[in-house]
Amino acid sequence: MPELAFKVAGVRAMTRRLAPLLQFRVNITNSTDEVIRSMLLHVEIQIQCARRGYNGREKENLVELFGTPGQWGRTLRNCLWTSTNAVVGNFERETEAVLAVPCTYDVTFATTKYFYGLESGEIPLLFLFSGTVFYSDENGPVHTQPISWNTEVPYRMPLSAWKRLMEEHFPNCGWLRLRRDVFNRLYAVKRENADASWEQTIERLLSPPKLLDGETAPKLLDGEPTPKLLDAETTEAIGLKELTGSEIGDTGQGLS
Repeated sequence: MPELAFKVAGVRAMTRRLAPLLQFRVNITNSTDEVIRSMLLHVEIQIQCARRGYNGREKENLVELFGTPGQWGRTLRNCLWTSTNAVVGNFERETEAVLAVPCTYDVTFATTKYFYGLESGEIPLLFLFSGTVFYSDENGPVHTQPISWNTEVPYRMPLSAWKRLMEEHFPNCGWLRLRRDVFNRLYAVKRENADASWEQTIERLLSPPKLLDGETAPKLLDGEPTPKLLDAETTEAIGLKELTGSEIGDTGQGLS
Protein backbone atom coordinates (compact mmCIF):
# COMPACT_ATOMS: atom_id res chain seq x y z
CA MET A 1 0.00 0.00 0.00
CA PRO A 2 1.28 3.52 -0.76
CA GLU A 3 2.82 5.53 2.06
CA LEU A 4 2.26 9.16 1.24
CA ALA A 5 3.81 12.30 2.67
CA PHE A 6 2.71 15.87 2.02
CA LYS A 7 4.57 19.17 2.28
CA VAL A 8 3.34 22.67 1.43
CA ALA A 9 6.18 24.16 -0.61
CA GLY A 10 4.94 27.71 -1.15
CA VAL A 11 2.14 30.08 -2.07
CA ARG A 12 1.64 32.48 -4.95
CA ALA A 13 -0.78 35.36 -5.39
CA MET A 14 -2.51 34.92 -8.74
CA THR A 15 -2.93 38.56 -9.68
CA ARG A 16 -3.90 38.15 -13.33
CA ARG A 17 -7.24 36.52 -12.66
CA LEU A 18 -10.82 37.77 -12.73
CA ALA A 19 -11.17 37.07 -9.01
CA PRO A 20 -8.62 36.97 -6.13
CA LEU A 21 -6.94 33.57 -5.94
CA LEU A 22 -4.05 32.08 -3.96
CA GLN A 23 -2.25 28.98 -5.23
CA PHE A 24 -0.49 26.65 -2.80
CA ARG A 25 2.12 24.22 -4.11
CA VAL A 26 2.06 20.83 -2.37
CA ASN A 27 4.83 18.25 -2.73
CA ILE A 28 3.57 14.65 -2.54
CA THR A 29 5.93 11.71 -2.14
CA ASN A 30 5.31 7.97 -2.09
CA SER A 31 7.89 5.79 -0.32
CA THR A 32 6.68 2.44 -1.69
CA ASP A 33 6.92 0.74 -5.12
CA GLU A 34 3.27 1.06 -6.09
CA VAL A 35 2.38 3.35 -8.97
CA ILE A 36 -0.10 6.08 -8.12
CA ARG A 37 -2.62 6.12 -10.96
CA SER A 38 -4.53 9.11 -9.67
CA MET A 39 -5.57 10.80 -6.48
CA LEU A 40 -8.70 12.68 -5.42
CA LEU A 41 -7.47 15.12 -2.83
CA HIS A 42 -9.60 17.04 -0.34
CA VAL A 43 -7.90 19.64 1.84
CA GLU A 44 -9.23 21.60 4.79
CA ILE A 45 -7.20 24.69 5.73
CA GLN A 46 -7.34 26.02 9.28
CA ILE A 47 -5.80 29.16 10.76
CA GLN A 48 -3.83 28.47 13.95
CA CYS A 49 -4.45 31.86 15.52
CA ALA A 50 -2.63 31.12 18.78
CA ARG A 51 0.65 30.24 17.03
CA ARG A 52 1.79 33.81 16.33
CA GLY A 53 2.33 37.02 18.27
CA TYR A 54 0.31 40.24 17.93
CA ASN A 55 1.35 43.83 18.45
CA GLY A 56 -0.81 46.45 20.14
CA ARG A 57 -2.54 47.71 17.01
CA GLU A 58 -3.29 44.16 15.83
CA LYS A 59 -4.87 43.36 19.20
CA GLU A 60 -7.11 46.41 18.82
CA ASN A 61 -8.04 45.37 15.28
CA LEU A 62 -9.01 41.86 16.41
CA VAL A 63 -11.20 42.79 19.37
CA GLU A 64 -14.33 42.14 17.31
CA LEU A 65 -13.14 38.58 16.63
CA PHE A 66 -11.55 37.49 19.91
CA GLY A 67 -12.57 40.10 22.46
CA THR A 68 -10.08 41.98 24.63
CA PRO A 69 -6.59 40.49 25.08
CA GLY A 70 -7.59 39.35 28.57
CA GLN A 71 -10.11 36.99 26.96
CA TRP A 72 -7.74 35.52 24.40
CA GLY A 73 -6.80 32.58 26.61
CA ARG A 74 -10.20 31.03 25.83
CA THR A 75 -11.15 32.71 22.53
CA LEU A 76 -7.94 32.38 20.48
CA ARG A 77 -8.55 29.03 18.80
CA ASN A 78 -8.05 27.40 15.41
CA CYS A 79 -10.63 28.53 12.88
CA LEU A 80 -11.56 27.06 9.52
CA TRP A 81 -10.46 29.19 6.58
CA THR A 82 -11.61 27.11 3.62
CA SER A 83 -11.79 23.71 1.96
CA THR A 84 -10.56 22.88 -1.52
CA ASN A 85 -10.13 19.89 -3.83
CA ALA A 86 -7.57 18.78 -6.39
CA VAL A 87 -7.10 15.90 -8.79
CA VAL A 88 -3.56 14.51 -8.93
CA GLY A 89 -2.39 12.58 -11.98
CA ASN A 90 -0.19 9.54 -12.42
CA PHE A 91 3.18 9.41 -10.62
CA GLU A 92 5.51 6.93 -8.95
CA ARG A 93 7.74 8.56 -6.35
CA GLU A 94 7.07 12.27 -6.26
CA THR A 95 4.83 14.92 -7.78
CA GLU A 96 3.51 18.39 -7.11
CA ALA A 97 -0.14 19.39 -6.77
CA VAL A 98 -1.63 22.87 -6.89
CA LEU A 99 -4.38 23.93 -4.48
CA ALA A 100 -6.45 26.90 -5.62
CA VAL A 101 -7.97 28.97 -2.81
CA PRO A 102 -10.39 31.78 -3.75
CA CYS A 103 -10.19 34.83 -1.49
CA THR A 104 -12.54 37.67 -0.66
CA TYR A 105 -12.12 41.22 0.63
CA ASP A 106 -15.50 41.09 2.40
CA VAL A 107 -14.68 41.84 6.03
CA THR A 108 -17.99 40.41 7.20
CA PHE A 109 -16.22 37.04 6.90
CA ALA A 110 -14.18 36.22 9.99
CA THR A 111 -11.10 35.03 8.09
CA THR A 112 -10.94 38.22 6.00
CA LYS A 113 -11.40 40.29 9.13
CA TYR A 114 -8.49 38.39 10.68
CA PHE A 115 -6.17 38.88 7.69
CA TYR A 116 -7.13 42.56 7.41
CA GLY A 117 -6.44 43.13 11.11
CA LEU A 118 -2.81 41.94 10.83
CA GLU A 119 0.00 44.28 9.85
CA SER A 120 2.94 42.00 9.04
CA GLY A 121 4.53 38.62 9.63
CA GLU A 122 3.19 35.18 8.84
CA ILE A 123 -0.16 33.41 9.17
CA PRO A 124 0.17 29.93 10.74
CA LEU A 125 -1.94 27.51 8.72
CA LEU A 126 -2.74 23.84 9.17
CA PHE A 127 -3.53 21.71 6.11
CA LEU A 128 -5.62 18.58 6.77
CA PHE A 129 -5.49 16.14 3.86
CA SER A 130 -8.00 13.44 3.01
CA GLY A 131 -9.31 11.76 -0.12
CA THR A 132 -8.77 8.62 -2.15
CA VAL A 133 -5.67 7.13 -3.82
CA PHE A 134 -5.91 4.86 -6.87
CA TYR A 135 -2.79 2.72 -7.19
CA SER A 136 -1.44 -0.54 -8.61
CA ASP A 137 1.66 -2.64 -8.98
CA GLU A 138 3.51 -2.21 -12.24
CA ASN A 139 1.10 -4.40 -14.22
CA GLY A 140 -1.49 -5.30 -11.58
CA PRO A 141 -5.11 -4.29 -11.03
CA VAL A 142 -6.04 -0.90 -9.64
CA HIS A 143 -6.75 -0.65 -5.92
CA THR A 144 -8.11 2.19 -3.80
CA GLN A 145 -6.95 3.48 -0.46
CA PRO A 146 -8.31 6.36 1.62
CA ILE A 147 -6.06 9.13 2.85
CA SER A 148 -6.38 9.38 6.61
CA TRP A 149 -7.77 12.56 8.17
CA ASN A 150 -4.81 12.62 10.57
CA THR A 151 -2.53 13.66 7.69
CA GLU A 152 -1.77 17.21 8.85
CA VAL A 153 0.84 19.64 7.53
CA PRO A 154 1.61 23.05 9.09
CA TYR A 155 2.62 25.99 6.89
CA ARG A 156 3.37 29.61 7.72
CA MET A 157 1.97 31.74 4.92
CA PRO A 158 3.50 35.21 4.46
CA LEU A 159 0.82 37.81 5.12
CA SER A 160 2.31 39.80 2.24
CA ALA A 161 0.91 37.23 -0.24
CA TRP A 162 -2.67 37.97 0.81
CA LYS A 163 -2.10 41.74 1.03
CA ARG A 164 -0.50 41.82 -2.41
CA LEU A 165 -3.46 39.90 -3.85
CA MET A 166 -6.00 42.31 -2.33
CA GLU A 167 -4.04 45.37 -3.42
CA GLU A 168 -3.88 44.06 -6.98
CA HIS A 169 -7.63 43.51 -7.21
CA PHE A 170 -8.76 46.40 -4.96
CA PRO A 171 -6.00 49.04 -5.14
CA ASN A 172 -6.12 51.55 -2.28
CA CYS A 173 -9.65 50.44 -1.43
CA GLY A 174 -11.63 48.92 1.39
CA TRP A 175 -14.75 46.81 1.02
CA LEU A 176 -18.06 47.53 2.72
CA ARG A 177 -21.27 45.52 2.44
CA LEU A 178 -24.55 47.21 3.42
CA ARG A 179 -28.13 46.10 3.81
CA ARG A 180 -30.10 46.98 0.69
CA ASP A 181 -32.33 49.50 2.46
CA VAL A 182 -29.30 51.29 3.93
CA PHE A 183 -27.58 51.28 0.54
CA ASN A 184 -30.68 52.76 -1.11
CA ARG A 185 -30.75 55.60 1.44
CA LEU A 186 -27.06 56.25 0.96
CA TYR A 187 -27.50 56.21 -2.82
CA ALA A 188 -30.29 58.76 -2.48
CA VAL A 189 -27.97 61.06 -0.54
CA LYS A 190 -25.36 60.72 -3.28
CA ARG A 191 -27.87 61.63 -5.99
CA GLU A 192 -29.46 64.52 -4.13
CA ASN A 193 -26.12 66.15 -3.39
CA ALA A 194 -24.72 65.39 -6.88
CA ASP A 195 -21.63 63.80 -5.34
CA ALA A 196 -19.06 62.68 -7.90
CA SER A 197 -17.96 59.62 -5.90
CA TRP A 198 -18.97 57.43 -2.98
CA GLU A 199 -15.98 58.77 -1.07
CA GLN A 200 -17.39 62.29 -1.32
CA THR A 201 -20.75 61.09 0.02
CA ILE A 202 -19.21 59.22 2.95
CA GLU A 203 -16.91 62.13 3.81
CA ARG A 204 -19.90 64.46 3.73
CA LEU A 205 -21.73 62.30 6.26
CA LEU A 206 -18.72 61.78 8.48
CA SER A 207 -17.74 65.47 8.54
CA PRO A 208 -20.82 67.66 7.98
CA PRO A 209 -19.85 71.27 7.21
CA LYS A 210 -20.55 74.13 9.60
CA LEU A 211 -23.20 76.37 8.10
CA LEU A 212 -24.54 79.88 8.61
CA ASP A 213 -28.24 80.74 8.65
CA GLY A 214 -29.70 80.80 5.20
CA GLU A 215 -27.40 78.13 3.75
CA THR A 216 -28.83 74.84 2.55
CA ALA A 217 -27.48 71.81 4.34
CA PRO A 218 -26.94 68.49 2.56
CA LYS A 219 -29.46 65.80 3.42
CA LEU A 220 -28.45 62.99 5.74
CA LEU A 221 -29.56 59.38 5.66
CA ASP A 222 -32.73 60.04 7.66
CA GLY A 223 -33.84 62.71 5.20
CA GLU A 224 -33.35 65.58 7.64
CA PRO A 225 -30.99 68.46 6.82
CA THR A 226 -27.73 68.86 8.66
CA PRO A 227 -28.19 71.15 11.70
CA LYS A 228 -26.95 74.66 11.05
CA LEU A 229 -23.86 74.91 13.19
CA LEU A 230 -22.02 78.08 14.08
CA ASP A 231 -18.42 78.11 15.16
CA ALA A 232 -17.25 80.22 18.13
CA GLU A 233 -15.83 83.02 15.95
CA THR A 234 -19.05 83.46 13.98
CA THR A 235 -21.14 83.32 17.16
CA GLU A 236 -19.11 86.12 18.72
CA ALA A 237 -19.22 88.18 15.50
CA ILE A 238 -23.03 88.28 15.37
CA GLY A 239 -23.35 89.10 19.07
CA LEU A 240 -24.58 85.80 20.54
CA LYS A 241 -23.29 84.44 23.78
CA GLU A 242 -23.86 81.38 25.94
CA LEU A 243 -26.73 81.95 28.32
CA THR A 244 -26.48 81.05 31.98
CA GLY A 245 -29.23 79.38 33.93
CA SER A 246 -30.35 82.66 35.51
CA GLU A 247 -30.55 84.33 32.10
CA ILE A 248 -32.68 81.53 30.68
CA GLY A 249 -35.08 81.74 33.61
CA ASP A 250 -36.85 79.25 35.77
CA THR A 251 -39.13 78.12 32.94
CA GLY A 252 -36.15 76.66 31.05
CA GLN A 253 -37.05 78.60 27.90
CA GLY A 254 -34.23 80.14 25.91
CA LEU A 255 -34.05 81.84 22.55
CA SER A 256 -36.91 81.06 20.19
